[in-house]
Amino acid sequence: MEVETRSGGSSASEGRWSQSGTSLPVRNVQALAGSAAELTADTIQRYIQPGVDGDTVLAEHSDEVPVIDLAKLLDAESVEAEAAKLRFACEDWGFFQVVNHGIPVEVITGMKHDIQKFFQLPLEVKNTYAQRVGDLQGYGQSFVLSDDQKLDWSDMFGLFSQPPQARDMSFWPNQPPNFRNSIKEYSSELMKFTHSLATFIAKTIDVDPELMEDKHVGQFLRMNYYPPCTTTPEKVLGFSPHSDGSFLTILLEVNAVQGLQIRRHCAWIPVKPRGDALLVNVGDFLEIMTNGKYKSIEHRVTINAKKERLSISAFQVPKYDGIISPVLGSTEEKVLYKTIRVEEYARIYLSSKRDGKRTLDYAKLSQI
Repeated sequence: MEVETRSGGSSASEGRWSQSGTSLPVRNVQALAGSAAELTADTIQRYIQPGVDGDTVLAEHSDEVPVIDLAKLLDAESVEAEAAKLRFACEDWGFFQVVNHGIPVEVITGMKHDIQKFFQLPLEVKNTYAQRVGDLQGYGQSFVLSDDQKLDWSDMFGLFSQPPQARDMSFWPNQPPNFRNSIKEYSSELMKFTHSLATFIAKTIDVDPELMEDKHVGQFLRMNYYPPCTTTPEKVLGFSPHSDGSFLTILLEVNAVQGLQIRRHCAWIPVKPRGDALLVNVGDFLEIMTNGKYKSIEHRVTINAKKERLSISAFQVPKYDGIISPVLGSTEEKVLYKTIRVEEYARIYLSSKRDGKRTLDYAKLSQI
């Protein structure tokens, strides 16, 4: 099945990303969190994550998260030193913040404003854009694959935004009035940013940037709403531990409430987002392409007891009918990952419960 655009066209490749997975319908978390009468021990039990309150969290390491300056990468005098920092961030962290990213302030401000307004709409209005069976897009939840699995304390609204011919405009809201335009502008700016960043990532591993051109042509925007949990915030998660089935993921924090944590050295490190930065993490496809030199990062989202948290994740993905192969640095380098079809990996990733980086084991030739 292909995704038809508003004009009646279709994208035979990127459109099929939309039908590569689905999620079972479950109750709306925002509505549940706002109803004291419904927020009982029985209803919240399905959201309780066993043992999560005992995990090691090292908040003192938050300031160590690498910061990359895109302006310095674009400057001939500073590119060498900044590219070395980028290489270290991809190798050692799999995660970094990018400042001077080039996306106009008014584009980001407009996107943040409209997302907040969308999640403030009445539930019946948001449900007019609800997920449909067999489609990843729409308003609802992610990765609900069984009737008895533990649930994440969040709601999401997802859209395939790139390439333009892959858009299914029936999912694109008419409210707030400027929302569609805000999404288009932000999505377009992200594509420019991703192209620049991927070019420099290619250079850090001595790969022709043209080899990466088809690795980030698709884009899925997931707008996340994490309500406060007033009862047991330390025992629920907004998003269970996972790595991303993307090439790169770009995160924009909509408000100043912390929640994102990354896994490093068997502990969780809270991320303190800078107001002027985009957060970037290495995805599974980039780990495969670099033969494991650059690691996709395992991450999760925790919940605040009093404040809501909103964010926008942009998953930059390869052509659906493409192939990802490990690129070796020398003839002596051992091949650690399979050459895989993007469609095959996408279906496995999207039909699996979130469980750290376990899906990536499928792409490995042997345990690393």
